[in-house]
Amino acid sequence: MRSSFFGNLEQGQVPGHFALQNPKMLRVQLNGGDVLARQGSMVAFQGQMDFDYEGGGVGKFLKKMVTGEGAPLMRVRGQGALFLADDAQDVHLFYLENEAITVNGRNLLAFDPHLSWDINRVQGAGIAAGGLFNTTVSGTGWVAVTAHGTPAMLDAAWGPTYADGQSAVCWSTSLQVGVNRTFKAGALIGRGSGEAVQLAFQGQGFVLVQASEGPVVPQARG
Repeated sequence: MRSSFFGNLEQGQVPGHFALQNPKMLRVQLNGGDVLARQGSMVAFQGQMDFDYEGGGVGKFLKKMVTGEGAPLMRVRGQGALFLADDAQDVHLFYLENEAITVNGRNLLAFDPHLSWDINRVQGAGIAAGGLFNTTVSGTGWVAVTAHGTPAMLDAAWGPTYADGQSAVCWSTSLQVGVNRTFKAGALIGRGSGEAVQLAFQGQGFVLVQASEGPVVPQARG
């Protein structure tokens, strides 16, 4: 796997159609091909582009409905330069070489259309746990993810590693992933820490963690 995080993303060693226009914007060069990207992430394009809804088939559609996981995708075809961004978040690139990576659906910005993808449940977390389903992308090609703030790359081989489910951007599929529960009785009377459940990682691999638990959702006023 190649990424600037690993210091091995040299120009000329991988296809150059994915590139950072700046730290918060991805540029995809299309030459009659296509790309899968998050719906609504197009901020500009030069040339001729067509935009279509991408559901991924009935099976993936049903998984999205049941789990709430998976980025809403569009397929972009055309000729020219496509510019993608998501709420001015930082963009980071990974180039897979017959490998796989697991991504939090809301951090998935774009990927090569020939890559395989599916929605998988985190071990030990049922539907009732909520938010513990993630998207696995595999094959050879580009994956672009977003992070809120400057992320940290954690080496899980250092020891047992834990991350908030909304803060974990992506991680190696080689890791064993489970759920760590730290619920205490005091939470029942309003004295909890607010950190009752975390993702637990063990093995050889990395976890990319953003400096946020994601955007704050405004509370509805009655």
